[in-house]
Amino acid sequence: MVKQLRIIAVNIVAGLNVALVVVMLLTGFADHANPVEYPPFAAQGVIFPLVVIVNLLFLPLWLLFSKKRMLISIIGLLLVYSPLKTYSPLSIRHDPPSGCIKVMSYNVQAFNGRYFGDEGYATSTIYEYVRKEAPDILCLQEDMGYSRRMIASRLDSIYPYNVHSHYRTKIGNSQGIYSNFPILWSERIWYESDGNASFAYFLDIDGDTVMVVNNHFESNHFTKDDKKHFATIISKTLKGEVSRDTVKEESRSIISKLAKAAVIRAPQADSVNAYIQAHGEMPVIVCGDFNDNPISYTRRKVAQGLIDCYTETGRGPGISYNQKGFLVRIDNIMCSSHFIPYRCTVDRNIDASDHYPIYCWLKKVGKP
Repeated sequence: MVKQLRIIAVNIVAGLNVALVVVMLLTGFADHANPVEYPPFAAQGVIFPLVVIVNLLFLPLWLLFSKKRMLISIIGLLLVYSPLKTYSPLSIRHDPPSGCIKVMSYNVQAFNGRYFGDEGYATSTIYEYVRKEAPDILCLQEDMGYSRRMIASRLDSIYPYNVHSHYRTKIGNSQGIYSNFPILWSERIWYESDGNASFAYFLDIDGDTVMVVNNHFESNHFTKDDKKHFATIISKTLKGEVSRDTVKEESRSIISKLAKAAVIRAPQADSVNAYIQAHGEMPVIVCGDFNDNPISYTRRKVAQGLIDCYTETGRGPGISYNQKGFLVRIDNIMCSSHFIPYRCTVDRNIDASDHYPIYCWLKKVGKP
């Protein structure tokens, strides 16, 4: 009788494990669904890492009770190797060779500081950081307001070329690029948006015209209270202090907001992808704040035909948005096959914004 109950229990758990593997596949490849057509499903990629963690918890259980059933979790993990690599790569880190250019992307939160209102701290900290890191190309998002004017003259002393692309919104916004290379011209990549934009800057890099695309896609519109509440729910869930129904209800609410924003971002990503494709064989560097997780339609669509520098050369999840409860990589650098990327890094050693900067080195193919 006891043996039969044990067999039944093992089979039930095995069934749960198989169901979880199916969920892991659905969430891991959710970026292939267009949010306009499948809004809730397309937003599921954000929970992919949590599903992977739960799947890993089955391994020690099977090790104790049924070693052969470990294959369920192992095969599941092999099937999601691609999204696992996208979300949290474990690349071998190679030092950049000579002749590379260093590219940095940084959402500077309007230079207001991680703690809103501390403008002096933000401008000084960001200036000193940029001066020390010395990227050859610096793309900024939320580069706006009085604080930008405070830092602009200081950055102008470092870089011979810069463009600030202003666009009219309900609150006003702009993006900027600082460069050691001449900026030949720039233009906006058009799509519908009240407060976001993408710009293409054409640079002369050693005689070649290189297009640099700087993006700030639609945000998820989470309020401070939303973030605080979500962080509290996560904390209490880990401690077992909230019911399953509460977790389910909160998850639905979060997924709903994420889905609504993803529907807006999808055509923005489509427009950027179409713009890049229209420029054929031109060398391309893409960067910016995508406001979406690594397993998202936004990231996949923009990365189409390009190299995701972090996925290819980064290590770990590379969390670039540092607000509690929403720890995820939403900032990216990508490039065309004209370049070889090295050591793409999200730098968590600076706290002047609600984002961390991301940077990498790019070597032009065929250049000595």
